[in-house]
Amino acid sequence: MLSETGKSIGAVTTLLRDQLSSNTERTVTVGRPEPSEDQSSNPRLNIFLYESVFDPDLKNTPLDKGLEPPLWLVLRYLITAYDTSGESDSIEAHEIVGEGIRALKEMTFLQLNIATESILGNNPEKLKITFNETNYELLSKIMQGADEKYRFSVSFEVRPIMISTKAPTTHSLLVGVDYTTDPNVTIGESGIVIPVETGMGPSITDVVPISFENNASLKILGSNLNMENLSVRLDSIELPVRSKRADQLECVLSSEIQYGNIISAGTHKIEIVQSLNNGRLRKSNPLFVHPLPTLESISIDTITKVDPAEPNSDVFGDITITGKLLGNAEDDVFVTLYPGDRSVKNFDDFTLISTPVISQQEMTLKISQEDAVSPGQYLIILRVNGEQARNSLPVNIT
Repeated sequence: MLSETGKSIGAVTTLLRDQLSSNTERTVTVGRPEPSEDQSSNPRLNIFLYESVFDPDLKNTPLDKGLEPPLWLVLRYLITAYDTSGESDSIEAHEIVGEGIRALKEMTFLQLNIATESILGNNPEKLKITFNETNYELLSKIMQGADEKYRFSVSFEVRPIMISTKAPTTHSLLVGVDYTTDPNVTIGESGIVIPVETGMGPSITDVVPISFENNASLKILGSNLNMENLSVRLDSIELPVRSKRADQLECVLSSEIQYGNIISAGTHKIEIVQSLNNGRLRKSNPLFVHPLPTLESISIDTITKVDPAEPNSDVFGDITITGKLLGNAEDDVFVTLYPGDRSVKNFDDFTLISTPVISQQEMTLKISQEDAVSPGQYLIILRVNGEQARNSLPVNIT
């Protein structure tokens, strides 16, 4: 029984004593190699357990998966002989110790008896006896004591000695088997119902590009980006995920952005959101990105000369601009007329044209008579909430 293995050290010593006594027909005692108090005692052998070490070959080796590994020991003994006078360095004592060594060598593996079967019977390996070097330094240390007399002895060891704990096993039912049916059915990975979630959520280090138009794809760099149930949110807009791996996630801008009902050009927060099994959301650190306005077309509605009689008179009127994310009534929007060498004037007077479904795609720039400009070819520069459109379209104001 494993519960009995705590007695293994004593059982091994008992087994050595009994088998040595049987094989040599000598008295065998156990204890320090000291003379007997009875000086007229018979010749005898003495075994002394002087050291134990943990078996390096079996360290942390369990008896079976799910069991706590037992302690695996190596027990080291000295065998010493005494003659009829209690001496260990006489010819008679040398003969006796030789008999003991021979008996140990013939054993090699200890054979269990009835007294030790219940304690050592669960040892997975046979108990093996091997001899060690027995030098002067070892004997000098061991012989220190009241007697302080050097006695010729031989060292040997017994291994492996198992001492098992009483801890319960950690065995469980097999994954991938439906135990609710009779007979049990193998169902494979569909039987895995235990959610395993990492202790760390997604993290963002960079977004490429950091500024983008409405039809762009975004690469988000970071860590833990290949987890389950991830989504990308640009403010309140969820962006479709195209692909993901541990350090990179790719998403595309959704069609909601181009309609302009939810978001405008400017600076916005982007983050990765993980939906947890308990219904909660785990968010990454946010980064800030910059959706850009886009110009698509420019057309002249009306142009009027300040002085109709003057051929080069300044002009004013209405210009229609179409595109994406052109701004709404709450946004900071202005247009610059650029003739090619310098900015002429900035304008922020617009009439926004929108529907309940589509906004920020068309507006009318109103150039008042007070802000009239010279006739000629201009480039339109558009800025919305500090973000400038990448393209500038030409317009001929004459």
